Amino acid sequence: MLLLGFAGSLWSFFAFPSFWRAVPARSVIESIIAGQHFKPGVLTSVLVNIDREARQTLNHSALERAEALIKLRIAEKTMQPTSLEESDGELTAAEQKVKLSLCLNPSDAYLWLMLYWGSNLRNGFEERSLRYLDQSYELAAMEGWIALRRNKLALAILARLNEPLQEKVVSEFVAMVRSGFTDSASANLATVGWAHRDRLLASLSQVDINSRETFARALAYDGVSVSVPGVEISGLSRR
Repeated sequence: MLLLGFAGSLWSFFAFPSFWRAVPARSVIESIIAGQHFKPGVLTSVLVNIDREARQTLNHSALERAEALIKLRIAEKTMQPTSLEESDGELTAAEQKVKLSLCLNPSDAYLWLMLYWGSNLRNGFEERSLRYLDQSYELAAMEGWIALRRNKLALAILARLNEPLQEKVVSEFVAMVRSGFTDSASANLATVGWAHRDRLLASLSQVDINSRETFARALAYDGVSVSVPGVEISGLSRR
């Protein structure tokens, strides 16, 4: 279904170049943010077509954003130990494109998150890169599709964050459970958030009982033994 939908976007691009400038770029962005996968070479082809057909509108914020996210995804896929020099070059170019896009879209919380991610991927963790993560939360503390990626990254370094930012990360985790992103939330708790499980679990006391039971069921199904506030594990059926 994804490929059919994306093929439709590509058809729109070739048939109506001006249409591409407004609609398909948004479609590509949404697919990338949602974590959907593309066949090898597809994103590179789209990027080439953007460069070729939309040069006259290069400063259009939607196109800059699309280019930035596509370059980041390509860089992510090329991060292999056998080609570190090539990968680093791809990532550097992607970071520059993200920064350019942020000049046009300074309130884009996802781009700030990706700037943080790219900086860490290339340079390792640096305290100075936390300002990018903080800005992402400042602009969109509760944003569903952003949270799916951001919460995992933030929980991995929770102890390094200041208390106000820690609170935002924990609140985001709570919102994920409440909103039904159960698998992602349970995976975060069992992996990067395990050292902070007591705090994260205690924060769920404010969540409705149905959401807590669903979350507890997901953890139990995966063999994670913890106590979710107000939930009796023995009374839960496996999903």
